[in-house]
Amino acid sequence: MDLGLRGKVAIVAASSRGMGRATAMGLAAEGARVTMLARTGADLDKAAAEVREKHRAEVLAIPADVTKSDDIRRVVRETVARWGTVNILVNNAGGPTPGVFDDVDDAKWQSAFELNLLSTVRLVREVLPHMRKAGGGVIINLQSTSVKMPIDSLILSSAIRPGVIGLAKSLSRELGKDNIRVNNVLPGIIMTDRQRQILAVWSQKMGKSFDETKRLREAEIPLGRMGDPEDVANMIVFLASDRAKYVTGVTVQVDGGLVRSMM
Repeated sequence: MDLGLRGKVAIVAASSRGMGRATAMGLAAEGARVTMLARTGADLDKAAAEVREKHRAEVLAIPADVTKSDDIRRVVRETVARWGTVNILVNNAGGPTPGVFDDVDDAKWQSAFELNLLSTVRLVREVLPHMRKAGGGVIINLQSTSVKMPIDSLILSSAIRPGVIGLAKSLSRELGKDNIRVNNVLPGIIMTDRQRQILAVWSQKMGKSFDETKRLREAEIPLGRMGDPEDVANMIVFLASDRAKYVTGVTVQVDGGLVRSMM
């Protein structure tokens, strides 16, 4: 099936590992040109080299911190200088610090806001002129099922991430006239470094081993396993493609059936 992504220009944030890396790999497999960005240059260069080698893809790797507005402007500027436009933006960032309300001070609240909401605002702001000039585009926000079902010991994620969902729904209405689609993808329990960190916190709180805690979590999932980063990437690639050209303003779970919400 041709997804219509060959030659498209995509920016994928936080793409040196995990779901971001899998997304860059998936877009490159469909023939897209991909700008990959992450804070750690060595990890980013390694991931970019793997994408290039596996798919003979055009990849631009730019070390950048999504909490810094100058870095965001530089990423978009260098992408456009290389390929002339931006067709696809995948907003992604590491999750905020785990903890309950009493653990979180003002500095941690501010950090979570800048990491998970303001970074999205700034990236969208920078790519919009280029998408409008190109006659359309796709914005996909990689968030968390915490926006539908708050997760214990993740108060920052449960409080901040829903703001991105509200932003995306509003943008989908504002930008429809420009042929720019805006959607959200909510990973469930995906085996990434972030998930390992969360499992370690829960293991300590419950006094159980890591493997015991992992089995308990998997028992909650109707499909009986934690997801792989590629499971999430496949959904993002589809939403970025022409096959989803009439889909905007939606929030899609990739969670193996974990979330019990009907909507």
